[in-house]
Amino acid sequence: MAEEEKYVQAIVDKSQDFSGWYGDVVIQAQLADYAPVKGCMVIRPYGFGIWELMQSLLDARFKATGHQNAYFPLLIPESFLAKEAEHVEGFAPQVAWVTQGGEDRLEERLAIRPTSEAIICSMYSKWIDSWRDLPVLINQWCNVLRWEKVTRPFLRTTEFLWQEGHTAHRSEQEAEEEVLRMLGVYRDFIQEDLAIPVVPGRKTENEKFAGALRTYSVEALMGDGKGLQAATSHNLGQHFARVFNITFQDEDGERKFVWQTSWGLSTRMIGAVVMVHGDDAGLIIPPRIAPVQAIIVPIWRKDAEKEAVRATVEKVEASLKPAVRVRSDWSEHTPGWKFNEWELKGVPLRLEVGPRDVQKEQVVAVRRDNRAKEMVPWVKAPDRVPELLAEVQSSLFSRALAFREANTRNADILADFEEIIADQRGFVNAHWCGQTACELAIKERTGATIRCIPMDQAREEGECIYCRLPSHGRVVFARSY
Repeated sequence: MAEEEKYVQAIVDKSQDFSGWYGDVVIQAQLADYAPVKGCMVIRPYGFGIWELMQSLLDARFKATGHQNAYFPLLIPESFLAKEAEHVEGFAPQVAWVTQGGEDRLEERLAIRPTSEAIICSMYSKWIDSWRDLPVLINQWCNVLRWEKVTRPFLRTTEFLWQEGHTAHRSEQEAEEEVLRMLGVYRDFIQEDLAIPVVPGRKTENEKFAGALRTYSVEALMGDGKGLQAATSHNLGQHFARVFNITFQDEDGERKFVWQTSWGLSTRMIGAVVMVHGDDAGLIIPPRIAPVQAIIVPIWRKDAEKEAVRATVEKVEASLKPAVRVRSDWSEHTPGWKFNEWELKGVPLRLEVGPRDVQKEQVVAVRRDNRAKEMVPWVKAPDRVPELLAEVQSSLFSRALAFREANTRNADILADFEEIIADQRGFVNAHWCGQTACELAIKERTGATIRCIPMDQAREEGECIYCRLPSHGRVVFARSY
């Protein structure tokens, strides 16, 4: 028992040290580990299994909306990146450069991609010639590198994995429809598959993507009251098209520049899952992205009991496998150690099988989200276990939504705003006049940024929280990652 207690105490108390708790969970649950390269992480098999499921679910949504996957080079010539001044200025502090190949000094530096607009646009200028070539709907799954000064596993690392969609269209209207469609795809994926409620909205001019016409995002609230930008979708307008000469001959015979979009989501969403759903025992993984949805823990004392239990476990596991990602733990650890281990790893459902369960022809199902127990007859397990997993998925979303609602407040005067941000955090809905100067002054004074201007923002007359000039609606403020 002492070993089990020591193992559990390896995790810092979430309410006392959220940052330390997060780091402990990531390492102890074997999601990732620190790499020997500063600012980088190694994603371990369990963490990568979560990413693979996220990737599969999101990729299916992309393909359902007509997108195809492709792959573009990791290295980008400096001249390509420098063509779009606003874009390169926005990424300049984070770019890593290759200056030598083997023993030869390169004539032109090569950037390790911080994002791929430049290299992809250079190819689109070759591929697009006629209106018949449009729209181009391409996504790529890849790694990118941004030289970060302060890093934290999954949330902000020098190298990370993501997907980036890049599309080209005939008109601004088509591009805007694409941007909003993909924002909706992200919203549905994050809410339905990750069980994390989000606020879709438009970024301010100050917060938009470098080189974009407009940027939209979905914003989530983490367990410590900080906001997280979960995914972004950008209307790039014709900026890159003009720089890279991406034109097409329209039906009227006129040569025109295309309208472009880009959109992305990264492995930071694994970190979001940890921070939104986890507790003092470790991870709680939504069933849809859990590498192991149900873990069977055999319980026995005597060898004769073990064989009877084994026969039952094999029968139950075989009956569940067509519909559930299930495995059994036959390691030599005690049942208590196994309970703690799989709770730490956030497996949504634990199925206990002991000698009494063999006699009663049942399994004991224990939910990870609320630890509720239920006796499930063997014959009903193939139907009841998927139902329980669906209940856990729904419960996690409802719980996260309730947390967000309890930690979303309105503020009408700056003193109240500052008090909420300092003492309670969470989302704060407040009026803003639209001036960047006020936005930056609020950030300097409180550390809070405008997360987004909500898509469903109702018109509401008021006064800017900072300068008291007229405002027509509230925006969402928060401190953020």
